[in-house]
Amino acid sequence: MTIKTVAITGGNRGIGLCITEAFLESGYRVFVGARNSDVLPHNVLNQISFIPTDVRNHESVANFIDSSIFETGHLDVLINNAGYSEWRPVSKIDVDFLDDIIDTNIKGVFWACKAAAAVMHDNASIINISSIAGKRGSSNNSAYVATKFAVNGITQSLAKELGPRGIRVNGVCPVLVSTDGLLTALAKSDAPGFEDPVKFIHNFAKSQTALNRLPTGHEVAAMCIFLASSNASAITGQNINVDCGVFPQ
Repeated sequence: MTIKTVAITGGNRGIGLCITEAFLESGYRVFVGARNSDVLPHNVLNQISFIPTDVRNHESVANFIDSSIFETGHLDVLINNAGYSEWRPVSKIDVDFLDDIIDTNIKGVFWACKAAAAVMHDNASIINISSIAGKRGSSNNSAYVATKFAVNGITQSLAKELGPRGIRVNGVCPVLVSTDGLLTALAKSDAPGFEDPVKFIHNFAKSQTALNRLPTGHEVAAMCIFLASSNASAITGQNINVDCGVFPQ
């Protein structure tokens, strides 16, 4: 039986690391593309193939996908997880910031999807990690929100484009997941939780969710495992909330 292969951008920390661990536990051959491997636990690093990757660079992303094909001969799943959030009012959005968040959050998804689509076959799956910010706006967050609306649109369009080839494309839209990256972003002066990020997350969970809690990275990863599996063979073009009922649809 052929071992399935997954390529995960940004699979070295936060939600991405949870996704990496979940696919390892599910028996996949895992390739992780990120700018550095220093934050990966040694037990994980020893089980994966790490390829230095900057998703903002088209050639770097193509090399990441090519590496997985070179070593295994096939790519079954692509997870576009690389990205970041930062709250800024429109008055503080400059060219460098906007270019960087677009290059990372939108172009990175495009480049990986383009490279993967060129080599994927029937029953392959692309999963884009988006956000419920891709479905509703919020104050001081227009740049990030714009990128995630774009990711959701990419997901829907590519599902139609690649579906005839048997490639499914879906998005996963988490709400706030308490990671080091989120806590750092929330601590900045223009973020909603800058005075106390931990307290902000606690209050948000109590006031905004249906379950009085927020999802974990492992729960986001579990959705990815499901969407990659044959159990989700009829699901494509969907942007699925993992949000404990913050934004019922």
